[in-house]
Amino acid sequence: MAQASKLIGSAPVLLVVDVVKAANYYRDQLGFSYDRFWNEPPDFCMVKRDGFIVMLAQAHPGAPLTPHWKVVHHMWNAYFWCEDAEALHAEFVKRGAKIDYGLGIKPYGIKEFGIQDLDGHDIAFGQRI
Repeated sequence: MAQASKLIGSAPVLLVVDVVKAANYYRDQLGFSYDRFWNEPPDFCMVKRDGFIVMLAQAHPGAPLTPHWKVVHHMWNAYFWCEDAEALHAEFVKRGAKIDYGLGIKPYGIKEFGIQDLDGHDIAFGQRI
């Protein structure tokens, strides 16, 4: 029997109102980078940091965008594990990111904080302790 193919990565896909503004927020406030936008006018971008990607797709004008926390209380749209939550939190504060909830130790044993992007998506960053 052939060995099953192994997964090697994943990328959350977030719908946004303005892909250029969203990508620039991820770059300027969260330290991600991007190489390009797709299509003209731009409607898609992949922002990356430390080998991880978030795909940003522009929604049609007027389309409803519903961040997960509006459907399920305290639910993220994306979650990233990090080595040093305190250092990352300090970096994001210095860059002017919108901190959704501050750094703290959660009941599930994770040092964690969350940010909110321009479209209201909650992104959490957690460190195993």
